[in-house]
Amino acid sequence: MTGHGTESVVLLSPALAVLASVANGLASVLQRKAARIHPTSENLSWRLTWHLMHQPVWFAGVLAVIAGFLLQAAALGAGRISVVEPVLVLELPATLILASLVFRSRMTFREWGAAAAMTTGLAVVLYSLSPSGGSSVAVPPLTWAIAVGINVTIVALAVAWATTHPPGARRAAILGAATGCAFGLTAALIKGVTNRYEEGFTAVLSSWQLYGMVLAGLGSLFLLQSALNAGRLLATQPGLTLVDPVVAVVWGVLVFGEHVRAGVFLLPALVGAAVVVGAVIALGGSPLLSGASGRLEDPGAPSRRPPGDRPA
Repeated sequence: MTGHGTESVVLLSPALAVLASVANGLASVLQRKAARIHPTSENLSWRLTWHLMHQPVWFAGVLAVIAGFLLQAAALGAGRISVVEPVLVLELPATLILASLVFRSRMTFREWGAAAAMTTGLAVVLYSLSPSGGSSVAVPPLTWAIAVGINVTIVALAVAWATTHPPGARRAAILGAATGCAFGLTAALIKGVTNRYEEGFTAVLSSWQLYGMVLAGLGSLFLLQSALNAGRLLATQPGLTLVDPVVAVVWGVLVFGEHVRAGVFLLPALVGAAVVVGAVIALGGSPLLSGASGRLEDPGAPSRRPPGDRPA
């Protein structure tokens, strides 16, 4: 491949990841709008999904999820998982911007500043670590099995922990983190599928990762509905935003053998990561996610929650 071709691929992957972040942010806004009117007694139940299927706004959110999935798959096909997935933290500011547009509210200087800080911190992390190499093709089946088993176990334990709490902010936060962990697994399986694409369409159809990706994706979508139903985006979004890229980077480095720069480069990477985490916490407290001032969640909106079942 020529130098210009390599440069184009390097730039294409993050650009596709940014578009995937926007699509995911739109999905969060639309799906939360649909899920909030259903009783929390349906949390972690397939009845919730069945009832959501009768709402056009939910279908619009699902279309946004599909668009985000396809864009993410294209990004992973063109680049490394440890580059693509961290870019997806931009989903949080994308969610805020889209919420401000959909619900006709303004983002404050603090929110814009936090979004700018997140973008800068992310750029510092990616530049400092500069991931390279690695491939899912050479990963032994036993390594795949162990890594998938650990990932699924962590998700299952998080869901079990969430069930020990009543519907509300804490359950929403735990389910948001569990969903992020499940999406991280889905990203790893997507990477496994896209790497098989070079061997031909038959190789893709015969790969177990394709069917594992479908199951993981459906499971992630199910958990996302329950997380959004359990509490407001204020509780759900930060964990969902941060855990997904962390899990994906662990997959990239420990399983796929992607290399990151160490030594003196770790210090700016850690500083950039701290800036990203701080920005997520700052944006997570935005009234656009908490429902304050009737922005994202209008207190006067009709609700089908049973009497006495108050939103978190």
